Amino acid sequence: MRINLGCQLQFSFPQETPMVAVLNVHYSHFGDLERPDFMVSSPSVPLESYRDGFGNWCTRLIAPSGDFELKTDGIFLDKGEPDPIALGAMQFDVQHLPADTLVYLLGSRYCETDLLSEEAWHLFENTAPGWARVQAICDFVNDHVTFGYEHARATRTAFETMTECKGVCRDYTHLAITLCRCLNIPARYCTGYLSDIGEQAPYPPGDFAAWMEVYLSGRWWVFDPRNNTRRIGRILVARGRDAADVPLTQTFGKNTLMNFTVWANEVQENEGE
Repeated sequence: MRINLGCQLQFSFPQETPMVAVLNVHYSHFGDLERPDFMVSSPSVPLESYRDGFGNWCTRLIAPSGDFELKTDGIFLDKGEPDPIALGAMQFDVQHLPADTLVYLLGSRYCETDLLSEEAWHLFENTAPGWARVQAICDFVNDHVTFGYEHARATRTAFETMTECKGVCRDYTHLAITLCRCLNIPARYCTGYLSDIGEQAPYPPGDFAAWMEVYLSGRWWVFDPRNNTRRIGRILVARGRDAADVPLTQTFGKNTLMNFTVWANEVQENEGE
């Protein structure tokens, strides 16, 4: 399956402003790109790429004053299969976890394990450890939180999502991550493309999505508390402890986002690109 993916972000800057963007497909999937989603800017400015502490590809630049655009557009080769399932995947005791997973047991900016630990054990201590427990968490979050773009708030934490019972996909993800960590299951935040392939129309406007990966049976598995189903065409851009680690764009000065467009659509054989 060939998926045309990309984004177009249009800004207005009152003055020259440093900026970091995390908009390219994750390096671990670079080999799946038939056409790389190279970032281009208009007007053209020097772009410098680097890898952050979580292995994500980042691009730093200086945006000029006035109107400024960033765009990516690529072709991704996807297996066309839903997210994998492993119902028998087991949870490891903390002392047997690899050292590099331990950071994903700790509290972070949007994931207050200290505030939700008691509630997590109250809700899920009688569930079977492993895949079933993580799925129970996703079922709870999906039912507990009401989705709506009008509920979006950049500062909302997992604890606030738990109490307010509303949010967008990043809020669902932060809450599920926090509950997993409280139960000693390493969980990390992911952002990327999520196509509507295999879903019934009408489709929502294109957007980047958030989901989580949890560590069970020696590897990381995708779980999506917002949609709570296995999806086709999920393409990773970046991962970290929570959304604070993977902002799609970070500007170091005033700006206005004028327009934001995201696409991830299957390319039919008789279609042009």
